[in-house]
Amino acid sequence: MIHQFTKENIETIGKVLGATPKPLGKDVFRIEVVNSEENARLALEIHLGLEANDKQMNFISVYSGNTTIQLHNCTAFAASEINEQVIFFGKSIDRTSGLIVDKASSCSLYANVDESIMSGDFTSLPEDLMMCAIALSLTELMDDDFSF
Repeated sequence: MIHQFTKENIETIGKVLGATPKPLGKDVFRIEVVNSEENARLALEIHLGLEANDKQMNFISVYSGNTTIQLHNCTAFAASEINEQVIFFGKSIDRTSGLIVDKASSCSLYANVDESIMSGDFTSLPEDLMMCAIALSLTELMDDDFSF
């Protein structure tokens, strides 16, 4: 299920990341995140209702230095002012991908993670998998009735 992003959602994302969203047309928003202390920056673009092959999807892009990261079929997000980060989720049957963008201009991607990794005992996992499982564990709270 694709949840509809609203103008308020986009503003919340910008607030958490410490930047002002700029509309690029009707259904695209760009948020430029700058970390002056670390001389780091990234651009986050949120494409709402992008149509491809007669299907609509939310599409998230991050541009930083020589890197481009995309999350197709974004179904939900969680914005945390405490952690100063936004996690964008894409779910497909028993697999989840998560794109994490934070106020410090960093970005992490966990792709195609099996549901069993997130629902098992975190402490029994190798450290790298444990980090992934913890980061994506929020998706267990998001079901078809989830709303922003």
